Amino acid sequence: METQKAGETIGEVRPVADMHQRKAEMARHSDCFIALPGGYGTLEELLEVITWAQLGIHDKPVGLLNVDGYYNYLLSFIDKAVDDGFIKPSQRDIFVSAPNAKELVQKLEEYVPVHDGVVAKVKWEVEQQQPQQVGFNAMPTEVAL
Repeated sequence: METQKAGETIGEVRPVADMHQRKAEMARHSDCFIALPGGYGTLEELLEVITWAQLGIHDKPVGLLNVDGYYNYLLSFIDKAVDDGFIKPSQRDIFVSAPNAKELVQKLEEYVPVHDGVVAKVKWEVEQQQPQQVGFNAMPTEVAL
């Protein structure tokens, strides 16, 4: 059985069946979400937790560490989506961003959840799923909590 690990692990490691279960476990056990500069996977995970907040699945803080302006174009894109009516202005505040860790942690501590999602006040449960193979070359992976 192949597993995927990267770097030094801090905290608990739990084997999971696939990426969906990995993200569900991280969401279930996280106090907040922080996106560091990264690629497609980082963007996918960031946008998913933002969408989950929009839908009322969680109300945990979401932070974007915008080191050296790495995410400036993404922030401009989101602002344009707000200006063009694709994102509600209040939902722009679902996540916070800062250029350094100290400022980001302060904003995360001061975060007030946005509760005007499309399915407000609905309690969502993330289902426990049985291990299964999903997608191309699916392999078990692990999540560090």
